[in-house]
Amino acid sequence: MFKDFGISEADWNSTPQSVKTAVIALEHQARLLEIRFTAYEKKLAALEAKDAEIESLKTEVAALRERLGQNSTNSSRPPSSDPPQAIRPSRREPSGKKQGAQVGHRGAGRALKPVEEVDHVVDLRPLRCRQCGRRLQGDDPQPARHQVVEIPPVQAEVTEYRRHVLGCATCGVKTQAAWSAEVPESRFGARLQATIAYFTGRLALSHRDAAEAVSVLHGVEISLGSISAVQRQVSGAL
Repeated sequence: MFKDFGISEADWNSTPQSVKTAVIALEHQARLLEIRFTAYEKKLAALEAKDAEIESLKTEVAALRERLGQNSTNSSRPPSSDPPQAIRPSRREPSGKKQGAQVGHRGAGRALKPVEEVDHVVDLRPLRCRQCGRRLQGDDPQPARHQVVEIPPVQAEVTEYRRHVLGCATCGVKTQAAWSAEVPESRFGARLQATIAYFTGRLALSHRDAAEAVSVLHGVEISLGSISAVQRQVSGAL
Protein backbone atom coordinates (compact mmCIF):
# COMPACT_ATOMS: atom_id res chain seq x y z
CA MET A 1 0.00 0.00 0.00
CA PHE A 2 2.82 2.41 0.94
CA LYS A 3 4.23 2.15 -2.59
CA ASP A 4 1.08 3.86 -3.89
CA PHE A 5 2.23 7.00 -2.06
CA GLY A 6 5.72 6.88 -3.58
CA ILE A 7 7.26 5.67 -0.30
CA SER A 8 10.11 3.18 -0.45
CA GLU A 9 10.07 0.07 1.70
CA ALA A 10 13.05 1.34 3.70
CA ASP A 11 11.34 4.67 4.44
CA TRP A 12 8.12 2.85 5.36
CA ASN A 13 9.92 0.55 7.79
CA SER A 14 11.55 3.55 9.48
CA THR A 15 8.27 5.46 9.74
CA PRO A 16 6.79 5.77 13.28
CA GLN A 17 3.88 3.43 13.96
CA SER A 18 1.53 6.33 14.67
CA VAL A 19 2.19 7.77 11.20
CA LYS A 20 1.69 4.34 9.62
CA THR A 21 -1.63 3.99 11.38
CA ALA A 22 -2.73 7.42 10.12
CA VAL A 23 -1.72 6.60 6.52
CA ILE A 24 -3.54 3.24 6.60
CA ALA A 25 -6.65 4.92 8.03
CA LEU A 26 -6.60 7.57 5.29
CA GLU A 27 -6.22 4.89 2.62
CA HIS A 28 -9.23 2.96 3.98
CA GLN A 29 -11.29 6.15 4.15
CA ALA A 30 -10.41 7.02 0.56
CA ARG A 31 -11.45 3.59 -0.71
CA LEU A 32 -14.67 3.70 1.28
CA LEU A 33 -15.44 7.11 -0.22
CA GLU A 34 -14.88 5.65 -3.69
CA ILE A 35 -17.41 2.92 -2.94
CA ARG A 36 -19.94 5.44 -1.69
CA PHE A 37 -19.30 7.74 -4.65
CA THR A 38 -20.02 4.91 -7.09
CA ALA A 39 -23.27 4.12 -5.28
CA TYR A 40 -24.25 7.79 -5.27
CA GLU A 41 -23.57 8.08 -9.00
CA LYS A 42 -25.96 5.20 -9.68
CA LYS A 43 -28.64 6.74 -7.50
CA LEU A 44 -28.12 10.15 -9.11
CA ALA A 45 -28.60 8.66 -12.58
CA ALA A 46 -31.88 7.11 -11.46
CA LEU A 47 -33.05 10.39 -9.94
CA GLU A 48 -32.23 12.36 -13.07
CA ALA A 49 -34.33 9.92 -15.10
CA LYS A 50 -37.35 10.80 -12.98
CA ASP A 51 -37.03 14.60 -13.24
CA ALA A 52 -39.80 14.88 -15.84
CA GLU A 53 -42.16 12.79 -13.73
CA ILE A 54 -41.41 14.88 -10.64
CA GLU A 55 -42.10 18.13 -12.46
CA SER A 56 -45.43 16.74 -13.66
CA LEU A 57 -46.37 15.74 -10.13
CA LYS A 58 -45.43 19.19 -8.82
CA THR A 59 -47.77 20.80 -11.31
CA GLU A 60 -50.57 18.43 -10.33
CA VAL A 61 -50.02 19.06 -6.61
CA ALA A 62 -50.08 22.83 -7.15
CA ALA A 63 -53.40 22.54 -8.97
CA LEU A 64 -54.86 20.41 -6.18
CA ARG A 65 -53.70 22.85 -3.52
CA GLU A 66 -55.30 25.70 -5.40
CA ARG A 67 -58.59 23.81 -5.53
CA LEU A 68 -58.41 22.98 -1.81
CA GLY A 69 -57.84 26.63 -0.95
CA GLN A 70 -60.95 27.82 -2.72
CA ASN A 71 -64.09 28.74 -0.77
CA SER A 72 -67.10 31.01 -1.11
CA THR A 73 -65.03 34.11 -0.31
CA ASN A 74 -62.35 33.74 -2.98
CA SER A 75 -64.21 31.90 -5.75
CA SER A 76 -67.64 31.41 -7.29
CA ARG A 77 -68.31 28.38 -5.08
CA PRO A 78 -71.46 28.59 -2.88
CA PRO A 79 -71.10 28.92 0.94
CA SER A 80 -72.55 25.44 1.35
CA SER A 81 -69.40 24.02 -0.24
CA ASP A 82 -67.09 25.61 2.36
CA PRO A 83 -65.21 23.18 4.64
CA PRO A 84 -66.48 22.77 8.25
CA GLN A 85 -63.47 24.62 9.67
CA ALA A 86 -62.16 27.67 7.92
CA ILE A 87 -58.40 28.10 7.76
CA ARG A 88 -57.45 30.95 10.05
CA PRO A 89 -54.31 32.99 9.57
CA SER A 90 -51.70 32.81 12.29
CA ARG A 91 -52.06 35.46 15.02
CA ARG A 92 -48.40 35.28 15.91
CA GLU A 93 -46.58 38.39 14.83
CA PRO A 94 -43.25 37.89 13.05
CA SER A 95 -40.26 38.53 15.32
CA GLY A 96 -37.93 39.51 12.53
CA LYS A 97 -35.45 36.81 13.55
CA LYS A 98 -34.24 33.95 11.40
CA GLN A 99 -35.43 30.45 12.15
CA GLY A 100 -33.14 28.17 14.14
CA ALA A 101 -30.60 28.86 16.86
CA GLN A 102 -29.89 32.54 17.47
CA VAL A 103 -26.51 34.21 17.75
CA GLY A 104 -25.12 33.75 21.26
CA HIS A 105 -27.06 30.55 21.83
CA ARG A 106 -24.91 28.07 23.74
CA GLY A 107 -24.64 24.85 21.78
CA ALA A 108 -24.66 21.37 23.26
CA GLY A 109 -21.57 19.35 22.26
CA ARG A 110 -21.07 15.61 22.43
CA ALA A 111 -21.27 14.44 26.04
CA LEU A 112 -18.07 13.01 27.51
CA LYS A 113 -18.06 9.37 28.54
CA PRO A 114 -17.43 8.62 32.22
CA VAL A 115 -13.85 7.75 33.14
CA GLU A 116 -14.70 4.09 33.77
CA GLU A 117 -15.76 3.75 30.11
CA VAL A 118 -12.54 5.27 28.75
CA ASP A 119 -10.04 2.74 27.34
CA HIS A 120 -6.92 4.92 27.30
CA VAL A 121 -6.01 8.09 29.20
CA VAL A 122 -3.17 10.35 28.05
CA ASP A 123 -2.17 13.03 30.56
CA LEU A 124 -0.60 16.19 29.13
CA ARG A 125 1.29 18.18 31.76
CA PRO A 126 3.21 21.43 31.24
CA LEU A 127 6.90 20.98 31.99
CA ARG A 128 7.83 24.56 32.88
CA CYS A 129 6.13 27.76 34.03
CA ARG A 130 5.13 29.94 31.09
CA GLN A 131 6.15 33.03 33.09
CA CYS A 132 9.46 32.27 34.83
CA GLY A 133 10.45 28.96 33.26
CA ARG A 134 10.63 27.07 36.57
CA ARG A 135 10.04 23.31 36.35
CA LEU A 136 6.48 22.31 37.30
CA GLN A 137 5.30 19.35 39.38
CA GLY A 138 2.01 17.92 40.64
CA ASP A 139 -1.37 17.09 39.14
CA ASP A 140 -4.40 19.13 38.12
CA PRO A 141 -7.44 17.78 40.04
CA GLN A 142 -9.79 18.94 37.27
CA PRO A 143 -7.90 18.93 33.96
CA ALA A 144 -9.60 19.96 30.70
CA ARG A 145 -10.90 16.80 29.05
CA HIS A 146 -11.08 16.00 25.35
CA GLN A 147 -12.14 12.56 24.13
CA VAL A 148 -11.48 11.02 20.72
CA VAL A 149 -13.51 8.01 19.57
CA GLU A 150 -11.67 5.72 17.15
CA ILE A 151 -12.27 2.27 15.77
CA PRO A 152 -9.42 -0.26 16.03
CA PRO A 153 -7.78 -1.62 12.87
CA VAL A 154 -9.99 -4.42 11.55
CA GLN A 155 -8.23 -7.43 10.04
CA ALA A 156 -9.97 -10.72 9.33
CA GLU A 157 -8.80 -13.77 11.28
CA VAL A 158 -8.28 -17.09 9.51
CA THR A 159 -8.79 -20.26 11.57
CA GLU A 160 -7.60 -23.57 10.13
CA TYR A 161 -9.16 -26.79 11.41
CA ARG A 162 -7.05 -29.94 10.91
CA ARG A 163 -8.45 -33.47 11.16
CA HIS A 164 -5.63 -35.76 12.21
CA VAL A 165 -5.44 -39.47 11.38
CA LEU A 166 -3.65 -41.54 14.05
CA GLY A 167 -2.76 -45.20 14.05
CA CYS A 168 -3.43 -47.46 17.02
CA ALA A 169 -0.28 -48.93 18.58
CA THR A 170 -2.24 -52.04 19.62
CA CYS A 171 -4.24 -53.10 16.57
CA GLY A 172 -2.80 -50.82 13.90
CA VAL A 173 -6.17 -49.41 12.81
CA LYS A 174 -6.09 -45.76 11.76
CA THR A 175 -8.76 -43.39 13.07
CA GLN A 176 -9.50 -39.88 11.82
CA ALA A 177 -10.88 -37.18 14.12
CA ALA A 178 -14.47 -36.09 13.48
CA TRP A 179 -15.46 -32.50 12.80
CA SER A 180 -16.55 -30.94 16.07
CA ALA A 181 -19.83 -29.05 16.43
CA GLU A 182 -17.97 -25.74 16.68
CA VAL A 183 -16.57 -26.03 13.14
CA PRO A 184 -18.71 -23.95 10.72
CA GLU A 185 -19.91 -25.66 7.57
CA SER A 186 -19.28 -22.51 5.52
CA ARG A 187 -15.85 -21.12 4.71
CA PHE A 188 -17.00 -17.80 6.17
CA GLY A 189 -17.74 -17.17 9.84
CA ALA A 190 -20.99 -15.89 11.31
CA ARG A 191 -19.79 -12.30 11.79
CA LEU A 192 -18.48 -12.06 8.23
CA GLN A 193 -21.74 -13.48 6.87
CA ALA A 194 -23.73 -10.96 8.93
CA THR A 195 -21.57 -8.13 7.59
CA ILE A 196 -22.13 -9.22 3.98
CA ALA A 197 -25.88 -9.52 4.59
CA TYR A 198 -25.91 -6.01 6.08
CA PHE A 199 -24.08 -4.57 3.06
CA THR A 200 -26.36 -6.21 0.49
CA GLY A 201 -29.59 -5.96 2.49
CA ARG A 202 -29.71 -2.88 4.69
CA LEU A 203 -27.32 -0.75 2.58
CA ALA A 204 -28.56 -2.18 -0.74
CA LEU A 205 -25.05 -2.54 -2.18
CA SER A 206 -24.59 -4.58 -5.32
CA HIS A 207 -22.67 -7.86 -5.06
CA ARG A 208 -19.62 -6.22 -6.65
CA ASP A 209 -19.72 -3.23 -4.29
CA ALA A 210 -20.24 -5.51 -1.28
CA ALA A 211 -17.23 -7.63 -2.28
CA GLU A 212 -15.13 -4.49 -2.64
CA ALA A 213 -16.27 -3.17 0.75
CA VAL A 214 -15.36 -6.45 2.45
CA SER A 215 -11.95 -6.36 0.77
CA VAL A 216 -11.23 -2.74 1.68
CA LEU A 217 -12.55 -2.79 5.24
CA HIS A 218 -11.58 -6.31 6.33
CA GLY A 219 -8.94 -7.53 3.88
CA VAL A 220 -11.07 -10.49 2.74
CA GLU A 221 -11.17 -11.34 -0.96
CA ILE A 222 -14.52 -12.89 -1.85
CA SER A 223 -16.09 -13.76 -5.20
CA LEU A 224 -19.48 -12.59 -6.41
CA GLY A 225 -20.70 -16.19 -6.31
CA SER A 226 -19.73 -16.45 -2.64
CA ILE A 227 -21.67 -13.24 -1.94
CA SER A 228 -24.78 -14.88 -3.43
CA ALA A 229 -24.17 -18.07 -1.44
CA VAL A 230 -23.86 -16.12 1.81
CA GLN A 231 -27.10 -14.27 1.02
CA ARG A 232 -28.96 -17.56 0.52
CA GLN A 233 -27.52 -19.05 3.70
CA VAL A 234 -28.43 -16.02 5.82
CA SER A 235 -31.93 -15.85 4.29
CA GLY A 236 -32.44 -19.53 5.06
CA ALA A 237 -31.33 -19.03 8.66
CA LEU A 238 -33.82 -16.19 9.08
